[in-house]
Amino acid sequence: MSFRSLNNIGGWLVFVISLITFTLTVEPTASFWDCGEFIACAYKLQVPHPAGAPFFLLIGRIASMFAGSDVTKVALMVNMVSVLASAFTILFMFWTISLIGRKMLSKNAETINFGETVLVLGAALVGSLVYNFSESFWFSAVEAEVYGMSSFFTAIVVWAAFRWELIENPAAQNKWLLLVAYLVGLSIGVHLLNLVTIPALAILFYFRKTDKVSFKGGFIAFLAGLVVLGVIMVGLITGLPTLSFSFDKLFVNTFGLPFASGMIFFIIVLIAALAYGIHYTQKQGKAIANTILLSFAFVLIGYSTYTIALIRSNYNPPINENNPSDVLNFTYYLKREQYGSRPLLYGPIYTAQLTEIKKGEPNYKVGKDKYEVYDYNPEYVWDNNGKMLLPRVWSQDPSHINLYKSKLNLADGQRPGLFDNLKFMFSHQFGHMYWRYFIWNFWGRASDISDVYGTNIFETKSDLPASFANNKGRTNYYGLPLILGILGFFFMYLKRGKDAIVMFLLFFFTGLGLVIYLNSPPVEPRERDYIYVGSFYFFAIWIGIGVMGIAEYVLKFIKNLTVKSGVATVLGLAVPIIMAKEAWPGHDRSDRYHQIDFAKNLLNSCEKNAILFTGGDNDTFPLWYVQEVEGFRTDVRVCNLSLLGTDWYIDQMKRKTYESEALPISMNIENYYKGINDQIPFVKNPNPQIQAGINLKEYLNLVKNNDPAIQMQVSSGEMISVLPSPNFYMDQNSEEIARANFVPEKYKALVKDRIEWNFGERDILKNDLLVLDMIAQNNWKRPIYFSGTLSPSSYLNLKEYCQLEGYAYRLMPFKVAGARDGFVNSEIMKDRLLNKMSWRNLNNPNVYYDSETYLKVPMVTARFAFLRLVDELVREGKKDEAEKFLDKSLELMPDNTIPFDQLVGNYPIFYYEIGKSEKAKKIAELMVNRADEELKYFIEQSKTPGNRQWGDGNVQQLIQSNMRTIQMLYSAAEQYDKPLSEKFKKIYDGHLAKVQ
Repeated sequence: MSFRSLNNIGGWLVFVISLITFTLTVEPTASFWDCGEFIACAYKLQVPHPAGAPFFLLIGRIASMFAGSDVTKVALMVNMVSVLASAFTILFMFWTISLIGRKMLSKNAETINFGETVLVLGAALVGSLVYNFSESFWFSAVEAEVYGMSSFFTAIVVWAAFRWELIENPAAQNKWLLLVAYLVGLSIGVHLLNLVTIPALAILFYFRKTDKVSFKGGFIAFLAGLVVLGVIMVGLITGLPTLSFSFDKLFVNTFGLPFASGMIFFIIVLIAALAYGIHYTQKQGKAIANTILLSFAFVLIGYSTYTIALIRSNYNPPINENNPSDVLNFTYYLKREQYGSRPLLYGPIYTAQLTEIKKGEPNYKVGKDKYEVYDYNPEYVWDNNGKMLLPRVWSQDPSHINLYKSKLNLADGQRPGLFDNLKFMFSHQFGHMYWRYFIWNFWGRASDISDVYGTNIFETKSDLPASFANNKGRTNYYGLPLILGILGFFFMYLKRGKDAIVMFLLFFFTGLGLVIYLNSPPVEPRERDYIYVGSFYFFAIWIGIGVMGIAEYVLKFIKNLTVKSGVATVLGLAVPIIMAKEAWPGHDRSDRYHQIDFAKNLLNSCEKNAILFTGGDNDTFPLWYVQEVEGFRTDVRVCNLSLLGTDWYIDQMKRKTYESEALPISMNIENYYKGINDQIPFVKNPNPQIQAGINLKEYLNLVKNNDPAIQMQVSSGEMISVLPSPNFYMDQNSEEIARANFVPEKYKALVKDRIEWNFGERDILKNDLLVLDMIAQNNWKRPIYFSGTLSPSSYLNLKEYCQLEGYAYRLMPFKVAGARDGFVNSEIMKDRLLNKMSWRNLNNPNVYYDSETYLKVPMVTARFAFLRLVDELVREGKKDEAEKFLDKSLELMPDNTIPFDQLVGNYPIFYYEIGKSEKAKKIAELMVNRADEELKYFIEQSKTPGNRQWGDGNVQQLIQSNMRTIQMLYSAAEQYDKPLSEKFKKIYDGHLAKVQ
């Protein structure tokens, strides 16, 4: 059989292996983070957050049709898009490695012999399977995120580039370049990450086209690649929309033509000029210029998928982020301006002093018949002493500043020097935000609990506490992928130095190069390893080439080439087999449904026609999914507080959606345009009457009308509204409220004709202003809820007016004094927990719930709801019911699937109080023994020279948490089981002496 036939068979073999692997482990429904949003937007072709991923949405829409009439299968079908894209990634990776492998041997498909064929295809098999089972790639391959498809485009573009290199005919070569250009254009509609391969591919182009390679020529080629990248990133992706708006503004404001006329003119001129240029260069025989123009045209064709955002936004779909329905908003959407910017080469660090705020670029709005300037973006001027080359410690966020100081051991007021700046880059940005992820993929991962130093991968499971040794996210590949990859790099460098340079640049730009460009802050909301999968892809190619290195250096004593190649392949295959065995438990998402149950439980915590305030992505995106795709509880209006600070989202909240009427917002768009009332500062008024309290409705009217009575002049000369008092009151009709019949009988006496509360001496952010407006205008007509996952500040100091009803707090027209965490209606809670909620597979030990997502929010929320209900039942003297719900909680979320946390540490307290000492003792002993085991390990590790101090990372929190758990449990047992309490106290004191 020929090499080509075997190569094709091998490629499709790894495709099938990959497809089976990811199909067996795929998430059956919408995952947390962006997946719920992407699935909802794909299903109805709506507009997600920038950059939008329109090509991914189009493919997802086609995939969703295979769900038929069963809307619960839509998520699985869209997830399968990532599965297929990832399997094709492995296919093209196999063929890429086989191409490179033949180059290492200086053989083509016709001259390669059977032994060399075995070696090359063995290398391709090992390298592609290693990447298939790698941590970060597998994670993205089984959910509806863009990174699986982004990896596919990286793989096919790199394969096409190496395939182009083999072609001799210039015309055929140019066709392949056009294919690469088109693929690059399409990839923009998925993600931008694979664009960073362009400078390295320019070097590949230079090596192929130049007979006499020089450093100068290579450097020029590299710069040319950077220019091409810049043209796409700045000239195409952001430049064309900016230029388009400039034309539209000229046509509308100067020529008096209709809106969008300038954009249409610009597009026509661009297409005409491009078509003329292509025709002219072809007629004149200018092949290079013609290829460049055609390539640009193909990139544009691929990029044109973004028009879907403009088209669909004009239909006002429920999810319509940034509302890119006109030229102005479409430009803003494509430029991704909402994400701000970070200094790259030169700029301020966190100690920089702000010296001036200038008027920057104007903010436009669509007026009656022209574009109008309503405000200007602030342009911050920093003192020169606060600026630095390559600023890494740049964030002005107070929490980030504290982390900078902690990581760099800087005192308050101490200015970081260049050395400190670089230390942060190498230790945190390179070390923590890249090399740590690299080690996860090619050596192993200590556990799925982030930043727990000490539980390193060099230890055997017998050395570790059981809770870490048995963590399903723990992997250990014994360094074999890393060793094989290093061997592959050196083999490539010695055999084909130019190819090694190209591969190194691809590896660098998709890894450390991205780290430098992204300039990450000291903390991220979640792990970011998926960003660097391109880098891991190219290292896995070296791993494949490492098989050839084994044959060349390790097995040189075997003379028969076929036998040597076979042995090298078998030895190499041990690596992906070990990786598959180790990584499978932590990547198997089959039968995992709680992310959707969590969303439905949150919606079912609300009464009909409710308004539900939520916070971040994991609060909101699963809710969008169940409402948009499964049509679940569409009467509840989900209002994301993070987005409520944007004008386009506020406009959408003022529209009816499905069964939900428009939200009661009185503010006009002039009150919440971008830059208007973003932050209303607290400025204390000395008038005692004002300090006693201000009428909320009257105050909001003053803000709405820009009344000078509550305004002050700032340094720029403009007038802004201020908050003159920390106290609000709101009048209400207590008789009308009583007739509404939503206040529990036992609380009716607390309903008065006025509610009063202390908002606090703090600024009002725009989203706070809109929440206050809704509360004031609602007049208790619709139930208002705050998700139980919100930060304390999101409740606006109204917790004493909030009744817990499941996973959400309902705002009530009365105050329960001292209820700092709200109050519980036990009857409603019992009904919610027993009849309105589900917890599928939470008690299934075969289902994996990762610590960083599921055990931090969803499970805590569920256990907290049970705990609050039990607490209320005990207060009411209903001991039998309290026991029933404690038992129910343990039945639904047992320790062997959802490990007992600090909340469960309260369970023994209640079991003791209701007279169930044996149940209390069983939980208490299990938790104390586990805490004792973990404390022994981590405290001992902290004393070992060379290890990080125990106060670093999450270890400090882990030690403190375990200490609190033991303290809580010995205190709980003190009254009911003195011997047990003394035993626990002795354990506690022993550890306390070691950590003090």
